[in-house]
Amino acid sequence: MGKFIIEGGHRLQGEITPQGAKNEALEVISAVLLTSDPVVISNVPEILDVKNLIGLLQGMGVKVERLEKGVYRFQADEVDTSYIETEEFVKKCAALRGSVMVVGPLLARFGHAWFAKPGGDKIGRRRVDTHLAGMVNLGADMEYDASRRAFHLTRKERLQGKYMLLEEASVTGTANIVMAAVMAAGTTTIYNAACEPYLQQLCKMLNRMGAFIDGVGSNLLRIHGVVKLYGTNHRILPDMIEVGSFIGMAAINRSELTIKDVSWYDLGIIPDAFRRLGVNLQQRGDDIYVPAQESYEIDSFLDGSIMTLADAPWPGLTPDLLSVMLVVATQCKGSVLIHQKMFESRLFFVDKLIDMGAQIILCDPHRAVVIGHDHRITLKAARLVSPDIRAGIAMLLAAMSAKGTSVIENIEQIDRGYEDIEGRLNALGAHIKREP
Repeated sequence: MGKFIIEGGHRLQGEITPQGAKNEALEVISAVLLTSDPVVISNVPEILDVKNLIGLLQGMGVKVERLEKGVYRFQADEVDTSYIETEEFVKKCAALRGSVMVVGPLLARFGHAWFAKPGGDKIGRRRVDTHLAGMVNLGADMEYDASRRAFHLTRKERLQGKYMLLEEASVTGTANIVMAAVMAAGTTTIYNAACEPYLQQLCKMLNRMGAFIDGVGSNLLRIHGVVKLYGTNHRILPDMIEVGSFIGMAAINRSELTIKDVSWYDLGIIPDAFRRLGVNLQQRGDDIYVPAQESYEIDSFLDGSIMTLADAPWPGLTPDLLSVMLVVATQCKGSVLIHQKMFESRLFFVDKLIDMGAQIILCDPHRAVVIGHDHRITLKAARLVSPDIRAGIAMLLAAMSAKGTSVIENIEQIDRGYEDIEGRLNALGAHIKREP
């Protein structure tokens, strides 16, 4: 397992371009299983989770060719359907969170799939009910295999379109159901569907492949099933979580930074959420300019009450950025309530920030009050362990602003979501060293 050694207190300056979106990549790469034709995907982030998913597809017999950095050609014309029934395959799926996205395509095209209890971040319960209920609604038979700790989904005939009202607007759940429904007979209607830009991207890609999906961008999708899908070319959006992480890095280090090619209109409320923390970022074409500021003052609500930043389904604030915003707030002027509604363990890393000198009151597993230092008291260096991707990058922010040298262990969690993060930040003036 690797670790980062971070010498804090260095300001950043320059330009940085975000990688392709991890969450979109996991969806659209899984969708190549729906056709025997070649599919070319560009702006693929070459991060651990994506590499593992590509390896999983290769193990199934999918032909993968890396045309150049970030550009891959996939062709699923010789999938080994016997392999996807093996215990080895199920174990590989259980070790990779993104593997859940292959279930819908496998069920739709080949008639069977295993749904293993997924791995990934240690951030509390991550329900899979939406995925499984959607497959059953489309006509799949489901049995639980206790020895494999996995659900076996099969269909005797073609899946059948159906109306369904999702209990939660799950992004991965919606994506999985959409990929299963595109080849079902009749029309599938999904109400309370997720409508994040990455889900929109998946739907647009499927439509170019010959699917017929309308309502894209809304929470009401209608999928008119087709018999066959074809090849296409697709480009992945910039990763909005990485964009937000770079904004946070500039702010907590009082640095001047330009973030290039961010796809501004797909960022939703993210820029305004940082402005509420006092970050005076500017839109410059499709770039974000973050000026250096000596102080960042947190807004209050109009009635004078404490500002609250809470996650919500799109177009609300993504939960993946709350950890970053929490760390930034420790050095702002004022107080803010961070309310993480979706995952009950994502705020547990704040005890490490408290040890570093941050003033944070953890109210319960979902809420924390941050009292900002306004840079008058610098965070102290510490030895940290990354529990998940987002807490890991938040710890990196804290260490970059801290006085002294910090160590972050278990950085494989950070590598799952951020490509060559130390090299890219060192080019801006950070002092980060990777060691085994």
